Amino acid sequence: MTDDVKTRRGYHAPQRTEQAAATRRAVLDAARELFTTRGYAATTVAQLAERAGVAVDTLYAAVGRKPAILRELVETAISGTDDAVPAGQRDYVRAMLAAPTAVAKIDIYASALAAMGPRTAPIFHALRDAAVRDTACAELHAEITGRRAANMRRFAADLRAAGGVRADLTDDDVADIVWAMNSTDYYRLLVHDRGWTPERFGVHLADAWCRMLLA
Repeated sequence: MTDDVKTRRGYHAPQRTEQAAATRRAVLDAARELFTTRGYAATTVAQLAERAGVAVDTLYAAVGRKPAILRELVETAISGTDDAVPAGQRDYVRAMLAAPTAVAKIDIYASALAAMGPRTAPIFHALRDAAVRDTACAELHAEITGRRAANMRRFAADLRAAGGVRADLTDDDVADIVWAMNSTDYYRLLVHDRGWTPERFGVHLADAWCRMLLA
């Protein structure tokens, strides 16, 4: 292989990677807008492709079919990045684990939820509606719900280890209370329906959890 060919290939590989990433972002941006305004069921793949400015085949190659696109929207909304990030690798989770007291852990988590709410609430609302009619979306909804519950069980154990959790509450009790109140349904009730700011919502969560869960 000549040096000229190597140079051309070295140049085009990063360019192709950047183009693929840009196409993926365009598809996800289009899906985020259409799924949260028109609804998942009412949005066709052709409409997604048109809004993203790509061909349908390109859309499939970039992200996948509609359930795969919705999964990507859910994962990126949770992570706040262009890619899914496992719970243990998220910055706020690391900060929570390093925090020395239960109060500090609760404060960090409540603040993180307040920051996540504006991007997660619309997507989770779309997912819940999609799960009613679409089997793949129902499976995704159940998976995310179960994952949240498992993460809250670990959070409860971490609070217990830090000290201060009420003796009359089991870790399952703590996990269930946090799981219910950190849901996007609860966020939508207070922020969307009652006009709270996300910041006020975060302060409320921290205050309520400290009062309810700690001795």
